[in-house]
Amino acid sequence: MSSNKKKVAILTPTFSHHSGIDRVVEQQAEEYSKNGDDVTVIALEAKIISKKYKIIELGMPKNGILQRLYRLFFFLDRKNLNYYKNLKDFDMIISHFYPMNWIAYEAKKYYGKKYVYFDHGINTTGLLDSIMQKIYMKIFLLFSNYTLRNVDETFSVSKYLSKVLYKESRIKSKVEYNKINKKRFNKNVKPENIIKKYDLKGRKVFLYVGRIAPHKGIHLLIKSFNLAKKSMPNSKLLLVGKPTFPRYYEKLKKRVDKGVIFTGFVEDEDLPRYYAACDVYVTCSQWEGFNLPAAEAQACEKPVVAFNIGSHPEIVKNGKLVEKSDLEAFSKAMLKYANSA
Repeated sequence: MSSNKKKVAILTPTFSHHSGIDRVVEQQAEEYSKNGDDVTVIALEAKIISKKYKIIELGMPKNGILQRLYRLFFFLDRKNLNYYKNLKDFDMIISHFYPMNWIAYEAKKYYGKKYVYFDHGINTTGLLDSIMQKIYMKIFLLFSNYTLRNVDETFSVSKYLSKVLYKESRIKSKVEYNKINKKRFNKNVKPENIIKKYDLKGRKVFLYVGRIAPHKGIHLLIKSFNLAKKSMPNSKLLLVGKPTFPRYYEKLKKRVDKGVIFTGFVEDEDLPRYYAACDVYVTCSQWEGFNLPAAEAQACEKPVVAFNIGSHPEIVKNGKLVEKSDLEAFSKAMLKYANSA
């Protein structure tokens, strides 16, 4: 074990594989643990289990609406906010997203602990569910910026986010791209069980991985797929991810036929096989700070078709970026890469 062993606290709201941020947190916790550091992951709720490091679950409301309000006004919960007092003996506190920044902010303020922030971006643009959602995110950004006032070091996961962060908060950040686990995501992964499960043999398969949410442009992706399907009627679109906007999800389900498959949340260990089973990875997302699934798909040597927005020019190297909302161009790119697969 290293003689420079550190006590490191890593903060994230929901330590779960359905969140791209949390998959980054998990990898970071494993790396610090491997280096001999004493690591504690602190979350409001935690689904990931590990024997390599400690996980502390602070708790929050289970109801979706109450949960969103709680996360926005987290600083009113003195019990959980005061968890910073348990970090007095730690050497470094890393926060990955609001509202966990409050705990790091307080630990820095009262104990002078090193406060490191990983910037994954806060989406205040793109298509959102309602005007109330837009207001919510604007307030969310305001509070987040407040908690960054005493940060020691900041890393953005793309150049795009680094520019946005400076524009919104005047904080300069270093760019550190999310790492892709090439041992898990590679061209040698076998897709047979996914092909059998969804009856994909002999079909061209398009794949999306991520939340089923309005700003992810799932409705646009379905429209693009329907255009492509006119020339490729035997194709399938797999939508892998957790629905986080129930009304939006219900509307989507009414608009699709058997060519579109909502798989729901997929366990992290199964995810590489979904990439292996597809011919083309597709996303009509309106905003992306990094886009972990697009990077994972490319690690599996799958081409990506996406809009030319956010971090995509940095991340998408194998595939095609089309003008935002140009569904005809998008569908043509889908067909081009599916035909060459």
